[in-house]
Amino acid sequence: MNKQTLRDIDLKGKRVLMRVDFNVPIKEGVIRDDTRVQGALPSIKYVLDNGGSLVLMSHLGRPSGKGYEADFSLKPVAEHLSKLLGKPVQFAPDCADALAQAKALKPGEVLMLENTRFYKAEEGKVKKAEGMSDDEYKAKKAAMKQAQAELAEKLAAYGDVYCNDAFGTAHRAHASTAVVCKYMKGAPCVAGFLMEKELDYLGRATGTPERPFAAILGGAKVSDKLAVVRNLLGNVDTLIIGGGMAYTFLKAQGHEVGNSLCEVDQLDYAREMIELAKTRGVKLLLPVDNVAADKFDAEANTKVVGDDIPAGWMGLDIGPETVKLYASAIAGAKTVVWNGPMGCFEMPKFAAGTFGVCKAVAKVKAQGGVSIIGGGDSVSAVKKSGLADQMSHISTGGGASLEFLEGKELPGVAALTDK
Repeated sequence: MNKQTLRDIDLKGKRVLMRVDFNVPIKEGVIRDDTRVQGALPSIKYVLDNGGSLVLMSHLGRPSGKGYEADFSLKPVAEHLSKLLGKPVQFAPDCADALAQAKALKPGEVLMLENTRFYKAEEGKVKKAEGMSDDEYKAKKAAMKQAQAELAEKLAAYGDVYCNDAFGTAHRAHASTAVVCKYMKGAPCVAGFLMEKELDYLGRATGTPERPFAAILGGAKVSDKLAVVRNLLGNVDTLIIGGGMAYTFLKAQGHEVGNSLCEVDQLDYAREMIELAKTRGVKLLLPVDNVAADKFDAEANTKVVGDDIPAGWMGLDIGPETVKLYASAIAGAKTVVWNGPMGCFEMPKFAAGTFGVCKAVAKVKAQGGVSIIGGGDSVSAVKKSGLADQMSHISTGGGASLEFLEGKELPGVAALTDK
């Protein structure tokens, strides 16, 4: 982690513009899970305890970008944060028109901006409409880039210091996550403590992991993790594959996969990765048995089959022998990174594989190793298993952690000030 953090700067009397990830589930105005808000509290409290004031900005959900939408307002989050901090949290109903409120802040005070995604310029995306010429599309992209720069410049004026503590959006080059740094006029752009923790854990795992190093990849599609597989094969000692993506690999080996999810257009890639694993001396583990179903349904008929799925059946989870095989490989590891479930764990009949792997990964930390859960459905599975507190680190960013594992540069990190 070669980026400056909040610890590296004097915060007394400074207004800190902080990008947080408050993209929390809200139903009827009530926050259903405040994990992301809790995750930002150490950085927020540190600024306030050290004589600074705070302007917080975040997105929430996927609004249209055409202005205010009640269902995506951050006001309930501001009210919830006020309770957690035990002090008022001011609210700016328009993130692009809050300069007066920001400048009026006194040390120890907090202002939260309304959803940055109420402006299309936050994401800066442009789609080419049907019938649009290349020149028109180019002009539209240029106009959007200009609008994004203008929004970023407005946001930058709210703070004397910029802090990014939103790892979950660090892979996006949005106005509030990366572009804003261009307009901070030389002021420090630092990482918050949550961002620092994410980069520390993921950086060590992909840079200088304690060995043996095992990675577990699951989820539905190989195509979602093309670059991750290739990148990890250059670093891990063991690569464990489960979930729907395993059936593309099994098919590539010549096995029958029945009606299982299989990306035929990725078979050559899977064969290439199998050969690459052999060349690099990486142990690549695939299911040796599977829980097959006669349909994709929670009440489907099921049976345990080997590494061939009968016609008319589909694999929806790894089988008991595979759980033993994977658990044995995990038990011998000092570093484990896990991204993606082993099956359709949301349905009880197909949850045993994911929860079996969960139990194995939970033992790694107890044995002095490091276990990192890489976001998305893996986090849901770990929480559902009740073993979350037995993991070394649970990432707050699914897409960001995946791109980090791919070896990609994250715009929200690259924009920060080097130490």
